Amino acid sequence: MTKLSRLFVALLGAVLITGCAARGVRIADLQDRPDKYGNKTVAVNGVVTTSWGIPLVPFQLYKVDDGSGEITVLARSGRAPRKGARVEVKGRLNEIGSFGGQSVGLHIEEHDRKTKG
Repeated sequence: MTKLSRLFVALLGAVLITGCAARGVRIADLQDRPDKYGNKTVAVNGVVTTSWGIPLVPFQLYKVDDGSGEITVLARSGRAPRKGARVEVKGRLNEIGSFGGQSVGLHIEEHDRKTKG
């Protein structure tokens, strides 16, 4: 195998692995196992059920439902998507804390969003 073909195979493998990692996680899985996904980048796909944002406030909040559950998303740039929009959200899963083994304030800090409609 030549150096060029090895490089091509390595790049192809990296692209395929990245594509698999970018697939969405079910919100129910995030809620059931926040310790597994905590402080990791995750992707969820779903419909915006609630959207809140005020001009001049440095963040917006919205909720996404994927059919398995609903999670709050914290966005620090742009406008919050409208209610009913289909979105793919990538970001870091965080929680405010835990109480009695239960997660409190579980949310995704948005890094990237794609609106599908």
